[in-house]
Amino acid sequence: MTWKEKIEDFEKFLKYERNFSDNTLDAYLRDIRKLQSYAEETLDVGPLEISYENLQEYLFQLSKQKFSERSQARWISSIKAFFKYLAEDEAREDNPTTLLESPKLGFYLPDTLSFQDVERIIKAINLSTDLGRRNHCMIEVLYGCGLRVSELIDLKISNINFKESYLKVDGKGDKSRFVPLAHFTAKLIKQYITEVRSKYKVNKKCEDILFLNSRGSAMSRVIVFIIIKELTEKAGINKKISPHTFRHSFATHLLQNGADLRYIQEMLGHSSITTTEIYTHLKNEELRDVILNYHPRNKV
Repeated sequence: MTWKEKIEDFEKFLKYERNFSDNTLDAYLRDIRKLQSYAEETLDVGPLEISYENLQEYLFQLSKQKFSERSQARWISSIKAFFKYLAEDEAREDNPTTLLESPKLGFYLPDTLSFQDVERIIKAINLSTDLGRRNHCMIEVLYGCGLRVSELIDLKISNINFKESYLKVDGKGDKSRFVPLAHFTAKLIKQYITEVRSKYKVNKKCEDILFLNSRGSAMSRVIVFIIIKELTEKAGINKKISPHTFRHSFATHLLQNGADLRYIQEMLGHSSITTTEIYTHLKNEELRDVILNYHPRNKV
């Protein structure tokens, strides 16, 4: 069996049996194809012959290129999933990744924006243009509903219930969830649809997609990242901001204002409460800063 054949089988398994999202699927396949190139060019071995020692050497060579520990952990996770699949599919009798260990990762706290930072970014938008009004609406939906960027660009008009004030969001692994829609955000969406989007000559395939580019087609993840990067720089905010930062800020601000963690979990679409609990650590960081800045014992 060749690498190409087994990777194609693995792709079908992840897509149809594990219901992986397109983005997660692409990441796994990209990691395995890197291993394929190394195995074919350096070792001349196939997926059924490659050994634990071969994999160790491959990962050692990658680690010398100064990739982050987080990237290395992701590669190992992808490789382990691939060879676990081969073993369970009985393509291999052994699993060469059993003893592979991921690097120890420090606790990761995502960057967040204060409400004032969000306001500064919005004030940096030129609202006299149609594109500016669209960008304003996009950022308000990211921040007001806690969406992932993939969920934002795939958001359908038919999934917006203005009467009951909620969005139906198609999330990771084809899981849908319902997110409450604030009146402020709903009003902006309605204005965008009637006053901006209605001017576009819409591509037939995108008739139900909410956010469109100037050619009437669906927007890409990359362009959303670029728009936010430019607005952040214009607003003078010296943080590494991405669309996901607005999602983190959405959750953090809800928690700071007393929202129950379980409700935040539902709105974010986290399958495990453990993932959502990261925001309690963000709150603890804030409490620590309060003590360091304001406690009289710290001023001595």
